[in-house]
Amino acid sequence: MVQEQPGATCSKICAVTDATLPDILAATVAARGAEAAYSDRHADEGWRTLTWAAVVGQAKAVAGALIDRGVQPGDTVALMCSNRVEHVIADLGVVHAGAVPMTIYATLAPETVRYIANHALPTAVVLEGQDQLDRWTLALQDCPSLKVVAVIDGTPLDDPRAVTFEELAQGTTDCSDRVAAIRADDPLTILYTSGTTGDPKGVVLTHRNVLTSVIGGLKAGGIEEPGVSISYLPFAHIAERNLGMYGPQVQGAHAYLVDDPAALPATLGQVHPTRFFGVPRVWEKVMAGVSALLAANPDPKVSEAMQAARDWTAAKENGGTPSAELQAAFEQADSTVLQGIRGFLGLDKLEWAASAAAPMPVEVARFFAGLGIIIYDVYGMTETTGSVTANVPTAFKLGTVGKPLPGCEIRLAEDGEIQVRGAVTTPGYLHNPEATAALIDAEGWLGTGDIGTLDEDGFYAVVDRKKELIITSSGKNIAPSNIENLLKESPLVGHAYAAGDNKSYVVALLTLDPDVAPVVAAKAGIEGTSLAELAQHPQIREMVAAAIESANARLSRPEQVKRFEILATEWTAESEELTPTLKLKRRVVSAKYADVLDRLYA
Repeated sequence: MVQEQPGATCSKICAVTDATLPDILAATVAARGAEAAYSDRHADEGWRTLTWAAVVGQAKAVAGALIDRGVQPGDTVALMCSNRVEHVIADLGVVHAGAVPMTIYATLAPETVRYIANHALPTAVVLEGQDQLDRWTLALQDCPSLKVVAVIDGTPLDDPRAVTFEELAQGTTDCSDRVAAIRADDPLTILYTSGTTGDPKGVVLTHRNVLTSVIGGLKAGGIEEPGVSISYLPFAHIAERNLGMYGPQVQGAHAYLVDDPAALPATLGQVHPTRFFGVPRVWEKVMAGVSALLAANPDPKVSEAMQAARDWTAAKENGGTPSAELQAAFEQADSTVLQGIRGFLGLDKLEWAASAAAPMPVEVARFFAGLGIIIYDVYGMTETTGSVTANVPTAFKLGTVGKPLPGCEIRLAEDGEIQVRGAVTTPGYLHNPEATAALIDAEGWLGTGDIGTLDEDGFYAVVDRKKELIITSSGKNIAPSNIENLLKESPLVGHAYAAGDNKSYVVALLTLDPDVAPVVAAKAGIEGTSLAELAQHPQIREMVAAAIESANARLSRPEQVKRFEILATEWTAESEELTPTLKLKRRVVSAKYADVLDRLYA
């Protein structure tokens, strides 16, 4: 049984019919073959740029080489590379060979890589260099299906299966017959979930899935012309795959590929993109940096300008129109103050900004609204080929994830779980019929595992993961992400984890922001800038305690944090507390810091 509410189901218009990605690429090359497609600066020689004609031409050469080396239609081919042109070319080469590319997160441990390899049984693998080879050591030893091991950088591998990427790029066998045989419901890619619980599962996504999602999202967002974007999240993540790979291929847009997310601020200053996607943590980091600068250089004119922009944004929410007075005030604030701040950030040419992967804290969205940047929060998952709801320029509401996109039906189950049906839902998990049956019911409804709400205007909001809700000993249901987002509003706090399942009160584990905390400490005259030292310093603890008190004032009594601990280390994907897209791995944190949590409840 489900709750059928007005607006709970949406558009029955499907964005595409039976096109395949090679069909789309052929049209892109015909229309924009001489225009810039992808740029990267993997080497220290500045940006290198390939046109659309060059990208597709080299991809077809790779396809020919793979065909010569025994890759068959429907085979899987694994890739583990940073965001660079060879990654895109290899991916498209696999597609043109009639096979299925699957990018694997480059932070996975060798044991996990071996599990995925022996589960997906790839015929070939394309690796970037020595670090990736190290992660594939176990898989290369015992994966029985591997015939080709291609390495982009470094010395040739001493393995009879080894081939350099330069050799792949010189293939000459015609792949036309393989391309002609591809159908819309054939797999286009397989993405393995990051495995926050149990073994990773391979999500199969078809050409129809991807093109429905991408074309529908571009149309709904009003993104009609090719623009300039920056691709810095892993291509193993569906959001980056859609926005950094498939979106540009559909439109013939220009994407700058960044191999290290740490280089993102500098790249923004060089590229000045017209569209930009960031997971909430990226936006939080930008906000923390700007807030620190504004705090160090307070200016009433900036505060007034930001308030004018927030008022203007609020008037535009839910399809509204600002009054002439608000419009004039915003334009004045924008031209005299806000454009300069956005230019400093490299966001002055931005036409579209978005966030996904985790709930966007509404205060973060309001902060950027104060800079004249409306962040369109969207919602989806790998199993739905990315976003199924979105805020768009003509219909947005901060604090929500928007309305259903074309081709998607959405409803709420009796327990509040968001369920999705449509052309974007995966046909299932690779070699895992039991998990597929648990995911999609007989009527085609896919259970997302997320608890959501629907307001009177038809906007959805995500409360939290169904399995991650805290149920206190008194039976109170609490969404930990709500608490954590409020705690992270303090620039000092890098990450937050709220606990309290089966307990009488909520506690929190916190990490300090490695960029902001030392600056705050120096301004306060505190000696010693390591996170371990600052985590124990009385003044820093007082500041964090004040931030918790501020958050508690906006929470109900059962949600309020009663005790906390500031940890001495930073949480990263490599240290395992975060996924590669910077989402919290709750079970990892709970297990890794069980002793600290026990002390907080002692």
